[in-house]
Amino acid sequence: MSQGIQTAGLTRRFGHQVAVDEVSLDVPRGAVYGFLGPNGSGKTTTIRMLLGLVTPHAGTIEVLGQPMPSSGGRVLPQVGALIEGPAFHPYLTGQDNLRRLDACDRTADPATRKARIDQALHRVGLSAAARKKYRQYSLGMKQRLGLAAALLQPRELLILDEPTNGLDPQGTREVRNLVRSLAADGTTVLVSSHLLSEVEQVATHVGIMSAGRLLAQGTLEDVLGDKAATLRVETPEPDAAAAVLMRMGLTQVTVEGTGIVTALIGAARPEDVNAQLVARAVPVRGLRLERPGLEDLFVSLTGEGFDVVR
Repeated sequence: MSQGIQTAGLTRRFGHQVAVDEVSLDVPRGAVYGFLGPNGSGKTTTIRMLLGLVTPHAGTIEVLGQPMPSSGGRVLPQVGALIEGPAFHPYLTGQDNLRRLDACDRTADPATRKARIDQALHRVGLSAAARKKYRQYSLGMKQRLGLAAALLQPRELLILDEPTNGLDPQGTREVRNLVRSLAADGTTVLVSSHLLSEVEQVATHVGIMSAGRLLAQGTLEDVLGDKAATLRVETPEPDAAAAVLMRMGLTQVTVEGTGIVTALIGAARPEDVNAQLVARAVPVRGLRLERPGLEDLFVSLTGEGFDVVR
């Protein structure tokens, strides 16, 4: 699969502080890439370098197969972006703000402007507030308008930096569904966020940042890793069940006094474990596979929680 974004050794310093430290991203075309990390981990600085807004001190960047920033004139019209807090004219309505933005886009067709603006507002749930002044918008509405601006034109790549900032749970679900629909249409989406549980529901690929470094990257399944999954068996005969699990080669087998046996499942399949238990006359009341979430992975990589700010 060709790459939507690819960097090698990307580095940026601010004074003596290294904000982004030799980051090599691989974002396949058509992927929903969750770019994850605590606030201050270097995500936004990396994104600004991808878009040519900040110059790297070292490393290379390709966006949609073209080198950046030298090919920005060709590449950026194919990229929609929401970076940090969106900025609009406070005295204009949401609709008029989008109209001004679209008029500044030399690739935009004026004949389709109204229809595209109406559609973008509809997709982010702002149709009813289209004629309301921007200064009267709530934080969540401002964020929605920023999303609408990124969607005014069909895009091959969409880069969203904390897109659910200020949104209520319903708005967060709507953004999640929007990302899914864009990906279904073939758009590559990079979503930068510190809300791991939200991104985990939509991402096909993830990259985890901390203190300017990329700690892990790949498909969601590969990054989480099946080998870290834990099998939890509920049985009235836990000692017999534990013996079966150990004979099958499962490791870290633990027996709890409540009739629960846990073990790292490794490459074994849960259905095979269940069949072996039944074949050896061990009654099974319940069997569940528990995989670690992204936050569990981050803590295991760094020893820190996700409330860390650097």
